[in-house]
Amino acid sequence: MSAPVRGRRRAERSFGSALGWTVLGAVVPGTGFLAAGRRILGAITLLLFLVLVGGGVWLATGGRRMAVRTAVDTGALLWVVGGIALVALLWIVVVVAGYRMLLPSRVGRGRHVFGAVVVLLLVAVVAAPAVLASRLAFTQRDFIAGVFHDNGKSATVVDTPNPFGDKARVNVLLLGGDGGAGRDGVRTDTVIVASVDTKTGDTTLFSLPRNLENLPFPADSPLHAAYPDGFEDGSESESLLNAVYRNGPAQHPDILGPTDYPGADFLKLGVGEALGLTIDYFVLVNLDGFSRLVDALGGITVNVNYYVPVGGEPSIGILPDAYIAPGPNQHMDGATALAFARGRFGLTDYDRMARQRCTIDAIIHAADPVTLLQQYQELAATTQDIVSTDIPRSALGGFVDLAFRVKDATTRSVVFDPSLIDPAYPDYDRMRQIVHAALAPASDTAASSGPAASSGPAAPTTGVAAPTTAAGPAADVGNACAYDAATAQKALAAGQPPTRRG
Repeated sequence: MSAPVRGRRRAERSFGSALGWTVLGAVVPGTGFLAAGRRILGAITLLLFLVLVGGGVWLATGGRRMAVRTAVDTGALLWVVGGIALVALLWIVVVVAGYRMLLPSRVGRGRHVFGAVVVLLLVAVVAAPAVLASRLAFTQRDFIAGVFHDNGKSATVVDTPNPFGDKARVNVLLLGGDGGAGRDGVRTDTVIVASVDTKTGDTTLFSLPRNLENLPFPADSPLHAAYPDGFEDGSESESLLNAVYRNGPAQHPDILGPTDYPGADFLKLGVGEALGLTIDYFVLVNLDGFSRLVDALGGITVNVNYYVPVGGEPSIGILPDAYIAPGPNQHMDGATALAFARGRFGLTDYDRMARQRCTIDAIIHAADPVTLLQQYQELAATTQDIVSTDIPRSALGGFVDLAFRVKDATTRSVVFDPSLIDPAYPDYDRMRQIVHAALAPASDTAASSGPAASSGPAAPTTGVAAPTTAAGPAADVGNACAYDAATAQKALAAGQPPTRRG
């Protein structure tokens, strides 16, 4: 009577051992084959798994540049999806085959069913990440294809295999467009040029006021013949810098020839002439969809140092609906963040420019890896709706390399505020001199004590430049978004300004 009992116990241990090795074989492919006595097959499978793990570790560390390059290459992303599918399929085969090799020859029906359920769960554990990764890869591919075009028509971009060539600098025009409800077309209230040294990644940001007048155009451009004294469209409000994107193409729709970006081409030529630079590309973020982007991130957190108006129209005296009160670490949803970035009733354009930089900085901080993975599909769809650019897909690899240099390089800012220029009567020669000095080599500026002196590398945060000093207006970008308790308390003591509802 004792022998059958011992046999049953041995069978039970064998079945339990088979399940244990099957689970381990799903976690570390090859170990199940080794336990089943298939040493060569197990060793090969385990070696391939270790190579795969090693490759993943390398991509997450030393190979990050290649990983990001792959992520912006629509063709490579298709190969990635195919590779994920193949690895997942082989992994599932290893799990199922290992279980069959390990399963004892005599197992009851109940154990067969239980074992099959365990294997199906393991297959699901392997397949689920593969499906998620493939969906993310397809989402990324659609995003890249939707935003960056190799067949777009531009009057100011020549698509070449090596877009940077021997250029010492790449200049990108960054535009914040406001085309929301109640607005006719898009007005670019934020105009910044990012000038990046292609060898070092050192970046200088040039911020232009929205109310800059008489924007000039290059002498060899047909726009110069149309606007010999600078941009003008009747009334003063329709002739400012923020109206060029909308009004220029409306006045002269075909003056630059075939182009998919007429407003941006107007601004690239005009801003480039104003600063003495050749603008290579533009990126426009339309605030009309900005709140959806913030909501997809779960909101942002910013410091507020003074009362920020919500709505209101200063030009006709319509009071704001409310105010965002001063306070540190304020978490904002999309609508509130948009009001924070837009508000200017009773404030200057330069105040708003600084808050917009802080908003961008907060978005970057909110975009942590977990949030990006959880919300990536919505974020990609939202971003595709609100971003437009003439950067061709062929240039993305070069921008990836440049971005890795920028990450560890110096970032400085020059804001053309009233201490430098009068936007109503701008001295463009003076602006070009400031730009030239800001971009001159450090040795030149040290010798001349010009306006581009730099105190060394700084954290790549966003903000306005420091006040003009002996070192000039080009200064390392500091933390202009920190909470200033003294300023905030002073604002609170003065009380909230009047509102339409107050």
